[in-house]
Amino acid sequence: MIYPLTDRQERILRCIREWIAEHGEAPSIREIGKQVGLSSPSSVLHQLNQLEKHGLISRQRGASRASRLAR
Repeated sequence: MIYPLTDRQERILRCIREWIAEHGEAPSIREIGKQVGLSSPSSVLHQLNQLEKHGLISRQRGASRASRLAR
């Protein structure tokens, strides 16, 4: 079952969209954390995993800046 996005997930998704529009590539996990106020990379990674489960992003494992918008 897919649940509605949390505020944090919405902020991360918005961050990824805006970063790609401005820089032409996805932000790193640390850059996402800095933009949304999360100091722990594992917290960012957890949220990215949730966004991937929702089908909103896709990621290439082991690659830096590997988040891609699915929609």
